[in-house]
Amino acid sequence: MNTSDRGATAPTQGEIDAFQRATRDLIGVALHSLEILQGEVSLPQFRLMLSLHDLGRSPSSQVAHALGASNSSVTRLADRLHGSGHVERGTDPRSRSVVTLELTARGHRVVDKVLEWRHHELARILAGLGADQRAATVDGLAQFHRVVGEQYTAELHGPVPL
Repeated sequence: MNTSDRGATAPTQGEIDAFQRATRDLIGVALHSLEILQGEVSLPQFRLMLSLHDLGRSPSSQVAHALGASNSSVTRLADRLHGSGHVERGTDPRSRSVVTLELTARGHRVVDKVLEWRHHELARILAGLGADQRAATVDGLAQFHRVVGEQYTAELHGPVPL
């Protein structure tokens, strides 16, 4: 769907307010999910781990790009996560100057635990909606994601892991 297909009407304040509430609600679920870790890792550390979960073994510069962070910030986070046994540091066999990062088994367990909690919590929340409401919401969110993806992929580094 291109811009001309979207219609010329500007969103209403009520529509914008609804998406503001939805943003807060979804961020609330995401942040609440980290409480099950009881402080094992911080939010920035978890974001790095979630990036590695999605990317797999990657150069630290690629992880920095995915997070929209500086290389030095990612290096500091990775150093802490390496020390705690969540991330393994390595090198690229083609270029020893490239530092690679990868989740350890412990790191994978932490990310899986959080994602499983989120899955169950979202299922619980969605069970409060009727099937028709869920279907309409899924359709609307799919359209919203396509529009966000067009804009953020072109202008930024993509959706920020949380």
